[in-house]
Amino acid sequence: MSTGTGDRHDDILYPTAVPFVLAHLVCIAVIWTGVTWQAAALCFALYWLRMFAIGAGYHRYFSHRAYATSRVFQFILAFVAQSSAQKSVLWWAEKHRHHHLYSDLPQDAHSPRQSGFLYSHVGWIFARKHDSADLAKMADFTRYPELMWLHKFELLPAMLLAVACFLIAGWSGLVVGFFCSTVLVYHATFCINSLAHVCGKKRYVTGDDSRNNWLLATLTMGEGWHNNHHAYQSSARQGFRWWEFDATYCILKTLSWCGIVWNLKSPPLQVVRNEQRLGARVVNRAAAELAAQFNAQRIALAISATLQAPELLLLREALQRAHDRAAGVLNTLHLPHLPHLPSRDEFLAAAKARFAKTISLDDIVDRAYELLLASIGTHLATAEQPA
Repeated sequence: MSTGTGDRHDDILYPTAVPFVLAHLVCIAVIWTGVTWQAAALCFALYWLRMFAIGAGYHRYFSHRAYATSRVFQFILAFVAQSSAQKSVLWWAEKHRHHHLYSDLPQDAHSPRQSGFLYSHVGWIFARKHDSADLAKMADFTRYPELMWLHKFELLPAMLLAVACFLIAGWSGLVVGFFCSTVLVYHATFCINSLAHVCGKKRYVTGDDSRNNWLLATLTMGEGWHNNHHAYQSSARQGFRWWEFDATYCILKTLSWCGIVWNLKSPPLQVVRNEQRLGARVVNRAAAELAAQFNAQRIALAISATLQAPELLLLREALQRAHDRAAGVLNTLHLPHLPHLPSRDEFLAAAKARFAKTISLDDIVDRAYELLLASIGTHLATAEQPA
């Protein structure tokens, strides 16, 4: 796992992180306020209510349009989710759509692989480049003035909820009911960005590090079935198997019987059974990950040492002329017979060890082999010419 690059971490806007830190520190005040039963009940209720609003609202509805609902309930979901103080609904959904487009690639805003665990868990939120949302990517929701109003006054729902907690249960209600539940919701949600890309099982090949984690699924009302979600993003149900409890989906299903939500999308049976053929983007990502297991530069040096100087010179000239067709040039030279180049069987064994079962495994292996040959060709073509 990458520990992150310094320039990404230096981009953090520390003043904007102050309220976040203070929210954690306020929780210590429970020593003085104590924990009343009213405050404890508020903490419990607000944790699960807002977790549902984030999962069903911010994530499955606003980010992925996994179901349909009325304009009124749309606003209620956004308002309740925004009371968790995780920025505006439009900001959250735009960043999440960006995440799926570049999941665990260098462009991903919160990839543990690219920027380290702590940055992916919370640091990225306060980075200057993530401070604003690209609203052009949220055109399906920016047409609603009430959502734009929430975007403009992003902390208002949280402030109103904090006041309500104080009025209901006093200082204990504010500290325990609001602040403690808010901090718990913070980290349960953030664990999906960080821990669910590090710990758990991968049932599907998705071209990223997403994993299913039953503990996170329990704490987040189903969001922890993260590998399932990355396999079929538009599904309102993220627990694909009968034993994968998805509380958010159960509530949405109940609401659909009442006519509050409708058109709940589900994954095709072919996807659930892991029988779908993977798209080109996923195949390419998985192939690049597989090819990276083999050191192209070291193989190129070994090939250079094996060939005679005239042969190597001719090969380099051919590769320089070929440009992006280096893999084809190397294949014509029957390089698989060289002991330095891994065989296809070695690629296949590495793929089986690294990836979940998929009918597209041969496609991944073939593409990875092409990528490795192309990389070797680049190293050979750009290496210093023999004397």
